[in-house]
Amino acid sequence: MANERAGIRWYGHACVELTTPGGRIVLFDPWFGNPRSPKAVGDVDRCDVLLVTHGHHDHLGSGPGDVRNADALTIARRTRPTWPCMHELSLWLGDRLAEGDAEIIGMNKGGTVEARGLNVTMVHADHSAGDWSAEGQAPLYLGDPVGFVVELEDGRRIYHTGDTALFGDLRLIGETHRPDLVMLPIGGHYTMGPRDAAAAVELLGAKAVLPLHYGTFPILSGTPDQLRAALRDRGLGDVVVHEPKPGERIEL
Repeated sequence: MANERAGIRWYGHACVELTTPGGRIVLFDPWFGNPRSPKAVGDVDRCDVLLVTHGHHDHLGSGPGDVRNADALTIARRTRPTWPCMHELSLWLGDRLAEGDAEIIGMNKGGTVEARGLNVTMVHADHSAGDWSAEGQAPLYLGDPVGFVVELEDGRRIYHTGDTALFGDLRLIGETHRPDLVMLPIGGHYTMGPRDAAAAVELLGAKAVLPLHYGTFPILSGTPDQLRAALRDRGLGDVVVHEPKPGERIEL
């Protein structure tokens, strides 16, 4: 039986806080500076596992052109989490975090690591990952974009797809990992929109969805209602589409 503490809070964009049945705090793509977040990065006082899907500033958590003081690094220095991440990102972090700031685990797609009692698997995402660095304004590449499947202490699996387009191998990810909840983008323009997100839900066999990466800016115009309509068009009207306000809790 799941611990009553288990739940999820969405803080806008792709920023998600997961509390596991064992009481661990997992942060995904911690851009608390996004316009919809009711929580400031300075108010984050605990993170056991930190997961960043790719090196764009709106996922590391920084303004364009300045990743040195990104939210993810600020949180790592304060909370000293375990941080599984793409190999190239791990190398970059090694030059920017002091010893003891975080337990950095460099890995790659297909790998699974243990992090504070949780199994974390890195999977493919179809997106880009370059951004600008304030260090001479040279292009910054921190490895391929990815998604993460987190297996909780009770065996349930939570899948954060990261920013991604629709791709056929989502079916294989669904067959292999059988996620109980999928968090995926619906905003469009830079990621999937609602129509393709509904196709992704079908490929994954998901029964519950938390939409991400919408409403932050006008260009990210996809909505949960549009996702529900697209799911009904595919005969998937029974899929639960969560629509919390930023900061509200979803029970697991």
